[in-house]
Amino acid sequence: MPTGTFTAALHQEGDLYVADCPEVGTVSQGKSIEEAFANLKEATELYLEEFSPEPSSRPLVTVFEARYA
Repeated sequence: MPTGTFTAALHQEGDLYVADCPEVGTVSQGKSIEEAFANLKEATELYLEEFSPEPSSRPLVTVFEARYA
């Protein structure tokens, strides 16, 4: 079975952590970072059982500052 490397972007929404895989489009959540990450990995693996990933470059992840009122 092939193995790939994917990105997990996590953020908190209320009491939950939301995890997103931008290469595939899968999203999951959990009560902890670890749970959200594990759920995202499972969701991504289930998705990839049905749909092969299309070749793409890895996303560039960075941070920036923005002013707000």
